Amino acid sequence: MSEPLWLLPEYVEDMLPPYVAAFERLRSRLLALFDGYGFDLVQPPLIEYIESLNGGNGRELDLKTFKVMDALSGRQLGVRADITPQAARIDAHLINREGVLRLCYAGPVLHARSDHMANRREPYQVGAELFGYAGIEADREVLDLLLAAFRVAGVEARISLGHVGLFRALVRAAGAEAIEAELFIALRHKDVPELTQLCAALSPEYARALCGLTDLYGGAEVLTQARAVLPDLPGVTHALVDLDRLAAAVPGIGIDLADLRGYGYHNGVVFAGYVGGQAQAVALGGRYDGAGSRFGRNRPATGFSLDLRCLLEVLPLPEEPGGILAPADGDAALAVKVAELRAAGERVVAEFQGQADYRHESGCDRLLTRSGDGAWRIESIV
Repeated sequence: MSEPLWLLPEYVEDMLPPYVAAFERLRSRLLALFDGYGFDLVQPPLIEYIESLNGGNGRELDLKTFKVMDALSGRQLGVRADITPQAARIDAHLINREGVLRLCYAGPVLHARSDHMANRREPYQVGAELFGYAGIEADREVLDLLLAAFRVAGVEARISLGHVGLFRALVRAAGAEAIEAELFIALRHKDVPELTQLCAALSPEYARALCGLTDLYGGAEVLTQARAVLPDLPGVTHALVDLDRLAAAVPGIGIDLADLRGYGYHNGVVFAGYVGGQAQAVALGGRYDGAGSRFGRNRPATGFSLDLRCLLEVLPLPEEPGGILAPADGDAALAVKVAELRAAGERVVAEFQGQADYRHESGCDRLLTRSGDGAWRIESIV
């Protein structure tokens, strides 16, 4: 028996009214916010050569990328699974600004595997990227912008800070580069048994430090604890100073030194945003210096992206848009009135003959009716 023609692939879904209208309103507000901070909107293509999308960005991103063969060039193409590498390409190869460049974007991405954050293969990324400045002030700006985005959306958010540089400093000092990827995944998932097994061959000092990262979470006091229990390494010290400065700028921020997010291109401060009591992050960001080097320019970079569809899910259910029903009878005065109402921003829906019994399906709450003097007036639908 064949599958129904209306059936969609697993973890792919339609968006229906009134959610799409709420989605578009929130998208517009967020892009207006980004513009107010000086971020210029770009629109990268949905599909690129696979080397451009994934080169140097880690195995996880490669596994999430749909791959197809280009009939024109014979080269392999990929449907983007993340827009950040595309923004890095634009900064490095197309705009070529020497100073700071701020870019933002909004668009769908496609995952060959469902995203564990929402069991969805088509997230909608809205994000902002800042290129050309290595100081912590840039990280603070994008973090401030993310918090402002949550305020614009009308949700309370909690932010968790981590630092990939701290983890990598411990890995290098322990001589554990050969198992870095496995350690990264185990830490991110807080898989203590796996982490313990991976660290068994390391020196006790660094085995304790790496395993101990899973216990270093909480408020800003965690940074004091980290200084007491982690080895005194330059990379560790630098990371803790960065986190101190960001934690001081955002009161109440959380610290989680095992929360290693991203697709392998992050190399400094990383952060995750949580809303509505959800266990999974709706926004991820951090520093990823040098991501544009394969395009010919090695630039500092930091930024974030959030999944607009996940964010919409924690908001109150959108209301029906309302509107005015108008008879579709060709009356000239009626046409003038309808045009005036639409120009004023009203939603006016034509009601065809014989459809009065189905008025509730239109979502309209008012009706244009002709009074005794021939004028058209608005009445409430009872």
